[in-house]
Amino acid sequence: MCTAITYKTKDFYFGRTLDYNYSYGEEVTVTPRNYPFCFRKMGRMDRHYAMIGMAHIAQNYPLYYDAVNEKGLAMAGLNFVGNACYNSGMQGKDNIAVFELIPWILGNCATVKESRRKLERINLISVPFSDSFPVAELHWMIADEKEAITFEMVEGGVRIYDNVVGVLANNPVFPEQMFQLNNYMNLSAKPPKNRFAKGLELTAYSRGMGALGLPGDLSSQSRFVRATFVKMNSVSGDSEEESVGQFFHILGSVEQQNGCCELANGEYEKTIYTSCCNGLRGIYYYTTYENRQITAVDMYREELEGRMLYHYPLICQEQIWVQNEKR
Repeated sequence: MCTAITYKTKDFYFGRTLDYNYSYGEEVTVTPRNYPFCFRKMGRMDRHYAMIGMAHIAQNYPLYYDAVNEKGLAMAGLNFVGNACYNSGMQGKDNIAVFELIPWILGNCATVKESRRKLERINLISVPFSDSFPVAELHWMIADEKEAITFEMVEGGVRIYDNVVGVLANNPVFPEQMFQLNNYMNLSAKPPKNRFAKGLELTAYSRGMGALGLPGDLSSQSRFVRATFVKMNSVSGDSEEESVGQFFHILGSVEQQNGCCELANGEYEKTIYTSCCNGLRGIYYYTTYENRQITAVDMYREELEGRMLYHYPLICQEQIWVQNEKR
């Protein structure tokens, strides 16, 4: 499935893995300020904040998986199958289809504080984009450089949680993801000490035994624990190269290799892409399963007062530099 994180050095970074068994043909997509969004129940939004992120474009509409707007507010939707619960329209609420939520929030809000107020009025409606794209069961992480929240709509209604770790995986509901961290409070990046039993001689038999006991499987709960530990113990410099490189190393701890997670139909999940966006500079970096080279798209190199989408297909062919190539 998927994992999303925030990261802060000198700048603010936000990104995720997209783990699935096939691609929808997603592209890095820049939506300028004057691109018109037409909402199913909430009318038309002709002017809004510009945004950049990963989207599948259908009928010239960007179906965003994750994005960051020009104010540095970031948002990602992750699968939440079995827990998401949507309604029909409700009077007095902002009735938003699931596929409209990222444009609605990032188009209108500059900060998490503003988005929280907007989310309190939200009623997610069970309206598909089209017959080809049924309603996705999702929950979301929303973050800026100061804070992060998790937004869920479950059987009991809207839930908004402070996300103090800046990490989100799939199931279970977010409070239960956080609760599981209690089981690993004894984890340490330092070499382990013998606490097994008095009088029993046990020893750390090699270097590299930090984080002994950290879960390594591909379940969403284990990925949440692993990403949180790796992120919160991560050390890097403040330069863009160091920060971006470390961000990809953090998410590398939860990536899925083809063949390790078999589905009921005999296909396999793998990490389709990994993203990292500098929220303060509007630069969207990504790698794909086939191409480990980091590729960047800069939102501010586009005409942000325009009305047309700018989109870039993912570079999926492996890029290998032969260092001693003869010229």
